[in-house]
Amino acid sequence: MLIHHVTAKIMPETAHDRDLALDFTKGVLIILVIVGHLIQYILYRNEGFWDSAIFKWIYMFHMPLFMGISGYLSCRALLEKSFIQAMGDRAMQLLVPMLFWFSLLATLKLTMFPRPASAPDNVLKFLNDFAGTYWFVWAAFICFLLAKTISIFNHSPPWALFVSVILVVLAPLTFSIFPLIKYTYPFFCLGFSFAMWRERWTSIMRSHRPFLAMSVTIAAMMCFAIWGKDTYVYNNLALIQDLQSAKNVLLMFLGSAAVSAVMIKVLLRSWNIGRSNRVVRFIAAKLGPSTLVLYLIQGTVFRLMDSIQYGESWDATMRSAAAAFLGTMIVAVALTVRWAVRDIPYLSQLVLGVPPRSLSGSQINQDALANHRSLRGL
Repeated sequence: MLIHHVTAKIMPETAHDRDLALDFTKGVLIILVIVGHLIQYILYRNEGFWDSAIFKWIYMFHMPLFMGISGYLSCRALLEKSFIQAMGDRAMQLLVPMLFWFSLLATLKLTMFPRPASAPDNVLKFLNDFAGTYWFVWAAFICFLLAKTISIFNHSPPWALFVSVILVVLAPLTFSIFPLIKYTYPFFCLGFSFAMWRERWTSIMRSHRPFLAMSVTIAAMMCFAIWGKDTYVYNNLALIQDLQSAKNVLLMFLGSAAVSAVMIKVLLRSWNIGRSNRVVRFIAAKLGPSTLVLYLIQGTVFRLMDSIQYGESWDATMRSAAAAFLGTMIVAVALTVRWAVRDIPYLSQLVLGVPPRSLSGSQINQDALANHRSLRGL
């Protein structure tokens, strides 16, 4: 009864209700994901992107905040669904479309860029693409798996989640995408805990709002000022070996948490102020519900670009124009794909990770639809 009471306050009464403020936030975040990759792949063709202030600002919070929202929206599934049902729903929502887009990526690479190589090299490249191209999808699934396991075997989620965060962060795993999972798991748990104890968190923040706002803003600015190349998880691998690496990892988590807290407040306030604006509503209504397919398509595009030689002689104007064009095309293609298949049974599930809109009432019960809504963390 307590779990039902808590989750009833978190989730909408029907699956057709959407939190447009969160959809707007997710829409902005997926735009920043694309912009960050455009900076890396087009505006800079060398290591210079590490020194870009815009790149640094984006990468300090976009994936941590995305994962926090994923944990928040996953609360009902984590608390109310059985382990088998919850993991099955999550796999259908995340892994099935990822496998579809990876199959397309692998086919395109084999067709367009056939390169003779030894069998071990081919296997290694295949595994690297399989894990690395859509790493956030894997991280979201594994974070959900860990949190669901804890919610089953422990009746004190706050302490259990905290212990699991410490164990995951300190795990000496540096291969494949494990550092990225270590980096994002604390934010997933933070979002989950906020959803479970929303009233308590809200009460604490309301009673200390001026102090918290000032402290977090100052912390965010200080972390931004001292953030460097070794602070990124891609370079420090979230591994503590000595005092310096400990400082880098601590700065990474503190900086990401502080900037994420500032940005979620800014984005939610932006929605409240600009919700009548066409662009703002487009982001909330079109991009927010399309973040998964946008992420998968942009991942496919940028992974293909690793195999292409381009842009060596482009000047700054040409690079900016190419980045704007490619970013626009990624969004246009993703929205077109979503529009084309969202009402087609099976294909909608395969490509988008969602059941077709035409299914309702007698075909999908209300509880299953509400679970789908709660799992929409990308």
